[in-house]
Amino acid sequence: MAEETGKKYFITGITGFAAPHLARMLLEDGHEVHALIRGSNGREYDLLDILSAKEVEAINFHYGDLRDRISIERIFKNNKFDGVFHLGAQSHPPTSFKDPVGTFETNIMGTAHLIDAIQNYQPECIFQFTSTSEVYGDQGKEVGKLKEDMSLKPSNPYGNSKAASDLEVQERCKNGFLKGFVTRAFSHTGPRRGKNFSISWDAYHLAMIKNGKNPNQDIDPQNEADMPENPMNALPVGNLKTQRVVIGVQDCVRAYKLLMYNFDESMNGEVYNVCGEPEELSEMERFTDALIGASGLMGIVKVPDKRVFRAIDIQTQTGDTTKLKEKTGWSQEIPLEKTLADLFNYWAKKTV
Repeated sequence: MAEETGKKYFITGITGFAAPHLARMLLEDGHEVHALIRGSNGREYDLLDILSAKEVEAINFHYGDLRDRISIERIFKNNKFDGVFHLGAQSHPPTSFKDPVGTFETNIMGTAHLIDAIQNYQPECIFQFTSTSEVYGDQGKEVGKLKEDMSLKPSNPYGNSKAASDLEVQERCKNGFLKGFVTRAFSHTGPRRGKNFSISWDAYHLAMIKNGKNPNQDIDPQNEADMPENPMNALPVGNLKTQRVVIGVQDCVRAYKLLMYNFDESMNGEVYNVCGEPEELSEMERFTDALIGASGLMGIVKVPDKRVFRAIDIQTQTGDTTKLKEKTGWSQEIPLEKTLADLFNYWAKKTV
């Protein structure tokens, strides 16, 4: 269902991974895009690795911080939006173990500040909260496909923080204080994914090798015998036996867009999984091998690295997307091989 043009949408997390891809889609659909950005030192021009200069110039940037209630309140008091896409977060699970308080401040209080501002100044504005499959924890190894009505059992502080806000959005909507919905995104990747995340980590290191640089001076192999004679052939990897379904970031944010466009009262407070097809569930090694193939490099040796093995990890994850598909007709459109090739090429250009 296409939406009429000329709506005003506000995006948080614009300098992160997924939000620039969403901004491009909204601009292409003829909407006015506004975005939250911290500081006024030109950080928005970092987006030129994904967006064109024209696209960056078309975005209306508002300076503030999710953790600063006053700055968020000012934005919503002085501007009117048709919808908010809340993608801003501290989203790296290992970092959340190191800094749970900072993770909670950004993810829980930042979301509460947004909700409060919408309630007080723009009660008709539609709120999309980007939750995560991490809220389900490791239930997938027992139950298989994860469904939206399952209990939340997060396995890390990041998942805890998202679960808290996930439930807050549902409660605020169900009690009539907010109009909105929750999306729980499963694994997705693509250009601009941070190199500290799995899959993108592999793409970054392969790109460095391809460009004749040695990314392995800090490698910490679990077993010294795994290191090849030529360290330039070593690809440091994490646990390649965990299982995920992975989609491209553009397919993921298109689901957010379609849900916003199709919003009606029946969706208020509802939760929607965003995930690829269950039959695509694969060990992480599949994605690593595909990236090696995309790189064209020969003789690469995968070396398990202590730095990227998670002490607490989720073994398997795949989600039921029946609700999303019934509401919007969404389906995965971008082949995984293209997503992985695009990711490698992104890093190859960034690391020249």
